[in-house]
Amino acid sequence: MILRLAYRSLLARALTVGMTILAIALSVALFLGVEKVRTGARASFADTISGTDLIVGARSGAVQLLLYSVFRIGNATNNVTWESYQDIAARPEVDWIVPISLGDSHRQFRVMGTTQAFFDHYKYRGGRSLVVGEGQGLNDLYDTVIGAEVAATLGYKVGDPIVVSHGLASFTEHDDQPFRVAGIIERTGTPVDRTVIVSLEAIEAIHVDWKSGAQIPGQTTPVDRIRQMELTPSAVTAALVGVKSRLQIFGLQRAINDYPEEPLLAILPGVALQELWQIVGVAETALIGVSAMVVVTALLGMMAMIFSSLNERRREMAIWRAMGARPATILGLLVLEAALMAAIGAVLGLALLYAGLAIAQPLVDSAFGLWLPIDAPTSRELSVLAAVIAAAAFASLLPALRAYRLSLADGMMVRI
Repeated sequence: MILRLAYRSLLARALTVGMTILAIALSVALFLGVEKVRTGARASFADTISGTDLIVGARSGAVQLLLYSVFRIGNATNNVTWESYQDIAARPEVDWIVPISLGDSHRQFRVMGTTQAFFDHYKYRGGRSLVVGEGQGLNDLYDTVIGAEVAATLGYKVGDPIVVSHGLASFTEHDDQPFRVAGIIERTGTPVDRTVIVSLEAIEAIHVDWKSGAQIPGQTTPVDRIRQMELTPSAVTAALVGVKSRLQIFGLQRAINDYPEEPLLAILPGVALQELWQIVGVAETALIGVSAMVVVTALLGMMAMIFSSLNERRREMAIWRAMGARPATILGLLVLEAALMAAIGAVLGLALLYAGLAIAQPLVDSAFGLWLPIDAPTSRELSVLAAVIAAAAFASLLPALRAYRLSLADGMMVRI
């Protein structure tokens, strides 16, 4: 009977109740949407690089090596000599190895020298490969393949010229050896989108007339002659390594860390990514806090609505009391009304969330490379919905207590 009374009472105040339910639904959708974005961002961050067993570089710190080799942030403390790179590549445990050479830039975007092996073995988001959506790969010494964000920000198309600058914050350009955009990689949501990729030989070619970080005065080697040179690098910045068996990872890591010829460091990308997430994950907590405050605000609005409606319902409450309704019945009625509003709002918010995900998922993926999974509600999300309903019932206790304490005479009195 109380459930039927609560249902009909809500219908009698359809407009105000509907607005309250909508506010709760939007706040729940926002909270769960932030949760989806948070988990999607964390998964995308963890899948920035996948399928790579070890990252090798000069001995420094695991996070620092990860930052400059994968995220193109910062610089290496030292390089890895080409001889050491070849020694590691020749080890029987190594299935494949990808060299990476960093140091130059193009209009604030990092330039990375590598080989075709990078396109063959670099994986992201659980095993996806890089796709050159426009143009082709590195077929000429002065070809470059650029990321989607580089192309979008600078307005580059296939065939456009690119001049590489020496270093990261340098006014010196390698304008005597311009590159040509040969291809544009489809958006990945990884640092590849912000990278200008050239061949290792191209990195050597543009530094033929340079020594100790400065150009040799008066020396300019013709491009035709450079093309005929042996452009084997003397060193690389880092290397991505894949092993033949997962059982060999730790043995190879220990062997590289104890390499006698020079101080090297081999790290597990997954472990380093978790360490880095612990540093940048503070924003995750702040995001959850802000969305939780939105839900709290909606619940406070519901409590205010119940309070404001009490004056209009005083005679109604008094009549129920006069007909023999117990104070507990009045209390239960208001609490049940609040719980029903919260439950309907929670279900509606969940529906809005999935409708929004269905529309936004392909758009967000293509624009930002962030994959928002559409799957069944998790136990955490269901717990949030249950908590919202429980919090609504709790928030209604104060106005409910006030309602059943209203005196019968006060309720039946005609006010002039």
